[in-house]
Amino acid sequence: MSKFEYKGNSFFLDDKEYTIISGAMHYFRIPRQYWRDRLQKLKECGFNTLETYTCWNLHEPQEGVFDFSGMLDLEAYIDIAAELGLNVILRPGPYICAEWEFGGLPAWLLNYKDMDIRCNDEVFISKVERYYKELLRRVVPRLCTNGGNIIMMQIENEYGSYGNDHEYMQKIADIYIENGVDCQLYTSDGASYSMLSGGTLPQYPCVANFGSRPEENFRVLEDFRPNQPKMCGEYWCGWFDHWYEEHHVRDAKELAGLFKDMIDAGASLNFYMFHGGTNFGFMNGANYYDVYEPTITSYDYNALLSEAGDLTPAYYEVRKMIENLNGEKLPQLTVKNSEKASYGKLTLSERCSVFDALSKISAPVHTAAPKFMEDIGQYYGYTMYSTTLTGPIDKKELKFDAVHDRAVVYLDGKYQGTFERSRRADKIEIGLGKGETARLDILCENMGRVNYGPKIMDRKGIRGVRFDLGYHFGWDMYPLPMTDLSAIQFKAESGETDTASFFRGYLDIEDEPKDTFIRLDGFHKGFVVVNGFNLGRYFNDAGPQKTLYCPAPMLKKGKNEIIVFESDSVQNETIEFTDTPELG
Repeated sequence: MSKFEYKGNSFFLDDKEYTIISGAMHYFRIPRQYWRDRLQKLKECGFNTLETYTCWNLHEPQEGVFDFSGMLDLEAYIDIAAELGLNVILRPGPYICAEWEFGGLPAWLLNYKDMDIRCNDEVFISKVERYYKELLRRVVPRLCTNGGNIIMMQIENEYGSYGNDHEYMQKIADIYIENGVDCQLYTSDGASYSMLSGGTLPQYPCVANFGSRPEENFRVLEDFRPNQPKMCGEYWCGWFDHWYEEHHVRDAKELAGLFKDMIDAGASLNFYMFHGGTNFGFMNGANYYDVYEPTITSYDYNALLSEAGDLTPAYYEVRKMIENLNGEKLPQLTVKNSEKASYGKLTLSERCSVFDALSKISAPVHTAAPKFMEDIGQYYGYTMYSTTLTGPIDKKELKFDAVHDRAVVYLDGKYQGTFERSRRADKIEIGLGKGETARLDILCENMGRVNYGPKIMDRKGIRGVRFDLGYHFGWDMYPLPMTDLSAIQFKAESGETDTASFFRGYLDIEDEPKDTFIRLDGFHKGFVVVNGFNLGRYFNDAGPQKTLYCPAPMLKKGKNEIIVFESDSVQNETIEFTDTPELG
């Protein structure tokens, strides 16, 4: 049993002054088989604390159904940190931002259309209470007050960037306490008076989040809340990437120098991120200020460890700085980078169009008007909207009231054009003669829900399909969550195509698998599944990311099934496994 607290402007662990040097690593972005490796690298860099969010949307994927297994085994993750002598700062949200789908909130919350999130709404609080009850019974035995290694837990997350409902903030704290949490609680917000005013509670310490100008930002924090420890709750040592952007990088020496400035100022800090990892599957979030901007699959973040867990120049610079600050050498490094493999090129010689796959992997829901995905209980992936047009129809332009987020349009199976939220809207005109009929199919992709700001209630799919001013009714909606592709019937086929299709091939590995990266230069947009595991999205037309990280644990010795879903077109169905990432 330990005691972690603050007195005046210092933290204390068992009555000894304690400076937090923490690194953020999210268990749900790292293959479970690599947890120990990544945590060992944190320890050997000279850090004393691990920080992680928890992801409500993965832990409760369906309302009332919980999952804490595999890559979601939070207890095991915390226990490995304890074995390595690392303390833990836990940030359970319920909202986490994190450039994660819907900020970590489960998409099924959107079914409660009269509910307001992130405030003292009775219905929202009831959902949070149920989740926290399940989460906290696993966490409480691991608090430092119970002999564990969790020293602090955060109340909500950067709440002052969103609102100012202090009754709600107090309610979150009360739920913690009612479920046995008695470690040090705190809040974190951006270093501005309005954010700190909106997101803090007077009885708990608050920390400030920033990536530069520590003297200026700590001055704001000290002025707002004197007589408490200075801490940067998120030292943004890098940044995340959106599609259509350049990859963010930062000079390693500058990064380490700012770290030194914070320590010299008597502050604690948490590197965000120490290791970013990957937005596997469809779990990337998005920003929406003037335009909708989804986050890429890689969450490399220019962190101290690369997406694949390799030691970067920033790792060595920060480690050296910690040695200089301590006045003594750290133990010699035992950790190392993983071996990478170039397995070469693989031709995906089997194919099945999305139209041939529909009846195998989905069942239609008939609606009068096209609805958002959430309305039919589907939350991630794609939805096919299908209808029959009957002539005569004067030639008119196809229009939408809403496209969230990308719609590929087909008429009788032939590609007509694409609508992409905030980016692209092809002009498509359709007309039919008397007695003619045509099938209209619209493949809509959820590219990631907004994770920050006022547009966070981000429903997916299409609404209001019109021909000029007139709405068209009578639709079949095919949910395509893409979680189980085993029923697809592939056939040997090759050549270019502009029809959304699944492609399959098999990679033979003779020895124990190694980490690798997949290039899809002949493809445009889609996702890759390796032995049933969704590695995430590629979008070669948008960049900056040109390779997908494929961790060795997702592969096996012998025959490996590789499935690529391409939503646009393919010029060459050959992919390449390389030992070098390309993130732009």
